[in-house]
Amino acid sequence: MFPIMRAATGDPEISQIIICAGMHLLEKFGATWKQLERDKLKIDAFVDFMSGTDGELELAIDLGKGVQEFARVLAEFSPDIIFVSGDRVENLALYTAATVLNIPVAHHCGGDLTEGAIDNQVRHGMTKLSHLHFAMMEEHARRIIQMGEEPWRVQVTGDAAIDLFSEIELLDKNGVIKLFKINADNGFIVCVY
Repeated sequence: MFPIMRAATGDPEISQIIICAGMHLLEKFGATWKQLERDKLKIDAFVDFMSGTDGELELAIDLGKGVQEFARVLAEFSPDIIFVSGDRVENLALYTAATVLNIPVAHHCGGDLTEGAIDNQVRHGMTKLSHLHFAMMEEHARRIIQMGEEPWRVQVTGDAAIDLFSEIELLDKNGVIKLFKINADNGFIVCVY
């Protein structure tokens, strides 16, 4: 989301608000909201509703609280549209509140598939509650259309995170050795999975 948030922040025609919520606020999951501050993005609202426990019942209760908290924040800011990326389960609370408040949702990264998890149900549910769809790949766009979405609402945009690759300072072999404190005398292999 960073390239999208950064682009919106720099566009004088967009009045952007950033709502940070769910697992992003929990230390247990790295308190990733801090990255937004490091990236100099202004967080306009925190929606704290997740207990951080792993039980299904607790998560279901947390989502109920999330609907209430998102409804309050959305009513306060009254956005014209909400842009959401991915399939995180806590986003179901946001989608539910937005649907009832008649706020359109643009979904980035819909149409993907994840085997062996509830991610598919969550992602596909969010797709059905969305009004605009920004798919990463043609295959994902076809899947969204097969789910009954109007083709004009579906655009293949790729993953916004790819834009960040051009900004990454690449390490040479010596840089990798230094960063990971590798004893190069024994030889080593770098594998990326």
